[in-house]
Amino acid sequence: MPIATRRYGRPRNYWMGGGTPRAIKTLLITMTAVFIVQTIVAMVFGDRGTIWINVWFGLVPLAVVKGLRVWQPFTYIFLHGGLWHILLNLLVLWMFGCDVERAWGTKRFYQYFFICGVGAGLIDVIANLVPVAFGHELSDIPTIGASGAIFGVLIAAAVLFPDRQVNLILPPVSISMRVYVGVMVAIEFYSTLTAPGDSIAHFCHLGGIVIGYIYLRRGSFFYNMRNTMTDWKRKRLRRKFDVYMNEQQKRPPSNPDSWVN
Repeated sequence: MPIATRRYGRPRNYWMGGGTPRAIKTLLITMTAVFIVQTIVAMVFGDRGTIWINVWFGLVPLAVVKGLRVWQPFTYIFLHGGLWHILLNLLVLWMFGCDVERAWGTKRFYQYFFICGVGAGLIDVIANLVPVAFGHELSDIPTIGASGAIFGVLIAAAVLFPDRQVNLILPPVSISMRVYVGVMVAIEFYSTLTAPGDSIAHFCHLGGIVIGYIYLRRGSFFYNMRNTMTDWKRKRLRRKFDVYMNEQQKRPPSNPDSWVN
């Protein structure tokens, strides 16, 4: 587990960055609140309550493809399958996401987080469509968790801070952010090939990695689309400013003061 980093030649802990930024704080609180609701529902209604939440708000490929629950690629991000599941996700999001948000700002971090999360969910749905071509039924097993979006955050951290050192507990070594994320991606890819039947949605994790990389890579579709939107907003503001200045120039001057010195 990573615990600290080294930035610009001096040690720097992830939890010593001047407080948790707004988007990370909101996501942590929201996911924790949703998990508390999940726990209460499970305590009151048992397995029936848990199944109901997962089926309606988790990512069920069958329901998404049929258009029955189009909100699921968004809502599945906030659900988690147990205490360790949510603690690990929140810890990684906090440790690596804080500096990404500080570098980008709250609005762009929100956009990136949900693009990676929703994109990862859709890739997971597409991956589940492949067996249908061979005569299998479309999966009705729900996927839950923010891991896809968080893997996207890891990719962003590796792009923004590639040489920052990450200190690991097990094994007790220090490696660069680029190497750390590369190892995580390699493990996830290997797990996708060798352990497709376990309870972890590896395709969803890889989806977050792929979407994040495409979004960040200079010259990619998402990069160009983002720049196009930024240029359009800038031109629109410029036009509004020009209209305002023209209106001000066309107005007659105000009446002079009634007194003289």
